[in-house]
Amino acid sequence: MCDPLRHFATGSAINAAQYCSTLDRLRDAIRRKRPELLRRGIVLQHDNATPHSANLTQQWLQRCGCEILPHSAHGPDLAPSDFHLLRPLKRHLGGMAFETEENIVGELKNWFEHLDLHLFRVGIHSLLSRWKKRIDLHGNFVEN
Repeated sequence: MCDPLRHFATGSAINAAQYCSTLDRLRDAIRRKRPELLRRGIVLQHDNATPHSANLTQQWLQRCGCEILPHSAHGPDLAPSDFHLLRPLKRHLGGMAFETEENIVGELKNWFEHLDLHLFRVGIHSLLSRWKKRIDLHGNFVEN
């Protein structure tokens, strides 16, 4: 079993090879836990960040038959992690003080290990309704 939470050194950037490695681990986890999802196809939401738009990543996505939902940097209402993952994490960490980076990493791992999976289901369903609103509004911003 691989560690789903990966910690990168402070100041480091994720490149296309690292991102593709993460996608490989994700696909393997889906294959083990929910193989029916692979048959239906993987849908990912991507912005134009370098690891997402790099040739290596595009080749991986094409080879694996992934569908991409584009994500505009100017569309925060369509980023599920922003309002369904990061807000609860921010509330959890609020007021905490950490003396070392290891303490921060440990607390993050603890939070993710005990995260209620319902949060992800709600986030995905909310994302679907927000995409529909975005389409109905002809691409305009969807207020919270």
